[in-house]
Amino acid sequence: MKLSSRLDTIKNKVTKHYDHIWDCCCDHGQLGTALLASQPKSVIHFVDVVDGLMIELESQLQKHASNVSSQWQVHCMDVANLPIVSDKKNLIIIAGVGGDLLIELVRSIQLCNQDSELEFILCPVLHHYKVRTELIDMGFGLVSETLIKENKRFYEIIHVSNQAAIPLTNIGSEMWDLSDVNHQEYLQKAISHYQRIEENSKGMNGVSDLYLRLRNSMLLF
Repeated sequence: MKLSSRLDTIKNKVTKHYDHIWDCCCDHGQLGTALLASQPKSVIHFVDVVDGLMIELESQLQKHASNVSSQWQVHCMDVANLPIVSDKKNLIIIAGVGGDLLIELVRSIQLCNQDSELEFILCPVLHHYKVRTELIDMGFGLVSETLIKENKRFYEIIHVSNQAAIPLTNIGSEMWDLSDVNHQEYLQKAISHYQRIEENSKGMNGVSDLYLRLRNSMLLF
């Protein structure tokens, strides 16, 4: 099954061994299924709260991945209540949900596993600045980050850990390449978006200036 650019980018961020990989809000399980092949020594967990999707996904896995049935598990449950295996290496992937929900899920997982090493690959649909700010407040550092454009929509894919030494920033640091016209377009959209918000609200003053300083520091506009 061919993955979208977004899911393929997420898959390619999984470059080391994890005992357990949690594909959360997995929908039809395309990412987790690809990880079965690329991470054969990991247990892949497919997690979603939609009952019908999980029943269908489990049926498909039993047909097409029965030879590695010990390598996968299907869970119909709230992602906030993940049964993290605390003495093992865990990677939690949450993609395709809004920023507010993503923050709520990460915070719930963190509160339930305060003594565990936690590593996430996150791809929020919206509210990237807010997501990053909350992750910083929760004590997460940066492993890697990538900006991609797919079907005329931009996605920030953020790999973080509560053990990472590199500081996470709320506007991104390593993901930018302003020699790329798509990155130029995304940065200008971010500046315009936050300028409009600041005209109508006192809650996010100064955010557009952060993006403007980023743009000016790269000397490409």
